[in-house]
Amino acid sequence: MSEAPLHPLAEGPPGGFARWVRSLDGVRLRAAVWPQGDRGTVLLFPGRTEYVEKYGRAAADLAARGYASVAIDWRGQGLSDRALADPLTGHVGDFAEYQLDVQAMLGLVASAGLPQPLYLMSHSMGGCIALRALHRGLEVRAAAFCAPMWGLRLKPATRIVAQQLAAMSRLFQQSHRYAPGTSRFSYMTDAGFEGNVLTTDPEMFAWMKAQVAAVPELGLAGPSLGWLHAALVECRTLAARRSPALPAFCAVGSAERVVDPAAIHSRMADWPGGTLSVVQGAEHEILMETPAIRRGFIDSATALFGANR
Repeated sequence: MSEAPLHPLAEGPPGGFARWVRSLDGVRLRAAVWPQGDRGTVLLFPGRTEYVEKYGRAAADLAARGYASVAIDWRGQGLSDRALADPLTGHVGDFAEYQLDVQAMLGLVASAGLPQPLYLMSHSMGGCIALRALHRGLEVRAAAFCAPMWGLRLKPATRIVAQQLAAMSRLFQQSHRYAPGTSRFSYMTDAGFEGNVLTTDPEMFAWMKAQVAAVPELGLAGPSLGWLHAALVECRTLAARRSPALPAFCAVGSAERVVDPAAIHSRMADWPGGTLSVVQGAEHEILMETPAIRRGFIDSATALFGANR
């Protein structure tokens, strides 16, 4: 596990560092560790397009409450290996591949001697990966979800077309092409604050744009047809499975426009010991929202963690 870069724009707590790790199928991945804390370690599962620097402030909030943390660049994003000739395409062939990344992340947790017990905090696509990992026996005491991708927000007619087109792309070896309605432009590079679907906080929006401007290699554009097919299959498969018997807290913004809120409400209604908070006015990225919203989520998550030590 050799040293990897960690940009100062992460603004994480002191002592943070990054390492290159290898998945079992040979993909080089980057993970960041913020080791301060003696109450346990929080596994941070980012969403699609995200990277470890984006979770530096969350790591600082967790450290202030006594928790170490570790975050990962999933394969195909951040500084981890990208599968396609066009590195801006968000691509994966099967969501099972992300579970190999989870195992590599756990290897780093063990080698770095991070404090036990482990807890889980995930966002968007990371919430989908997290739910699968829990079904596979990921040993954490409790889990906090932020706008988890347990369903894609698509109109019924669009969903049917997307399913058919994504499935056909595999048959005709076109899985590398961008999904309909997306392009090779990174949202954070292209979008302005007004009307954005991520946050209502202009300072956080500017901070995220500054990160991608400082390190363009972190940028990621639209998903591939292959990713879309894999995501639809994974969400459908997980929807048919019962929620694990694990203490869980979930938050979703009332203004959510990226993932399917109905899937979140349905899942949490049947989660034994789970609670759901609808955050009024919040957009998709609650951990990148206004200070009060961020603080509320971190406080609720760490309260859950503290109650399950």
